[in-house]
Amino acid sequence: MEVLIIVLIVLLAVTVFRYYRQKMYLKVLTQDQWVEGYRKAQLIDVREPQEFDAGHILGARNIPVTQLKQRLVEIRKDKPVYLYCQKSSRSSRAAQILHKKGYEDIYQLKGGFKNWTGKIKRK
Repeated sequence: MEVLIIVLIVLLAVTVFRYYRQKMYLKVLTQDQWVEGYRKAQLIDVREPQEFDAGHILGARNIPVTQLKQRLVEIRKDKPVYLYCQKSSRSSRAAQILHKKGYEDIYQLKGGFKNWTGKIKRK
């Protein structure tokens, strides 16, 4: 029983540590804040291609998080990177990958594409 409690405490501590560390390099923006700056940034949809084709934010490029490490050359370090996925979990993972590779100006759409009310494009 004591071992279980220790494991749970360690897992909680790791989760809290990751949350606060991510807040240092990933800025979460509301839709209004996003719209103010995304035209000057690299807008990247990290969902899978079929999700992207079904609908994406106008001007976004599709680089799935599963391909991100292989396609880093497509993302400039000197421009802000605006990431989004369906809800926010994959874009958080993508932000972590980018941060580890030296990207500094990383933003995420709060709530992801499912909460987006702006213009979209479908294929």
